[in-house]
Amino acid sequence: MRAAVEVLAKALADRPNAVRVTETEREQATLVELFVSPEDMGKILGRVGKTAAALRTLASMAGEREGKTVTLEIRESR
Repeated sequence: MRAAVEVLAKALADRPNAVRVTETEREQATLVELFVSPEDMGKILGRVGKTAAALRTLASMAGEREGKTVTLEIRESR
């Protein structure tokens, strides 16, 4: 899951080297945090948040295949 989010985010970002993804596993849930440069936030979020919603949907669907709930949080890297 982490790798898929990272590949997609790097493909969208102007600064792919600044993209970082962490994954925290819990019993039935997984938190995936996507960190991107402030300059790339607009591209990752997309118009009216559609790109972010699509990334969250893909992560959620991948988690369902493993029987887990996945939450994708998108943050600015510092």
